[in-house]
Amino acid sequence: MKTLIGSLVLVSFMLSSLLAIDKTLAEAAASCSQAIQPPVSESRWYYGGNIGFNFWNDYFYLGVYPLVAYKVTPRLSIGGKIGYAYISDDRYEPAPALTTSNYGGSIFSRYRIIPQIYAHAEFAYWSYENVSSFNLINNSYDTERFWVPYLLLGGGYSQNIGPNVWLFVEVLFDVINDENSPYDSGDPFVSFGAGVGF
Repeated sequence: MKTLIGSLVLVSFMLSSLLAIDKTLAEAAASCSQAIQPPVSESRWYYGGNIGFNFWNDYFYLGVYPLVAYKVTPRLSIGGKIGYAYISDDRYEPAPALTTSNYGGSIFSRYRIIPQIYAHAEFAYWSYENVSSFNLINNSYDTERFWVPYLLLGGGYSQNIGPNVWLFVEVLFDVINDENSPYDSGDPFVSFGAGVGF
């Protein structure tokens, strides 16, 4: 719980710092008559996400991660994501296939440094079902579910590919490294996706 509270305080501090920086930059740009303003007809909302999949050697994974965000300023946006992943693992014969689901959500902030490059901060909370043992009597897995917090920091690159459509790739690193995380400390979180209005 202390980790969760500390993470939320850190995310709040980072958001307020980004807002202060953005306000200073906007004032400087306005004084030079070069402020970047979205066209009146342009929506401040954008949406998108990514899909992940893997199928190899009796292992199948499919994940869907939609997002929606709001541009607080032309450079700074805040938003949220939800996600769901289905996994079927049949690599350990004669044991039956393990089928499970992971799910969760997050809040994030993005700050455009230049039109193509952005900084990204995200607090995520994910539920994972882990195998604790295999029950020989009824030929099934004993599992337990854990909620894992992440504080992901990093950045991304986006490329406009059409009217108001963007592709992006981002690399994030978890700074919490919770003991129940399925990822090793220092592993990057790399994702590719698309957005409309970003």
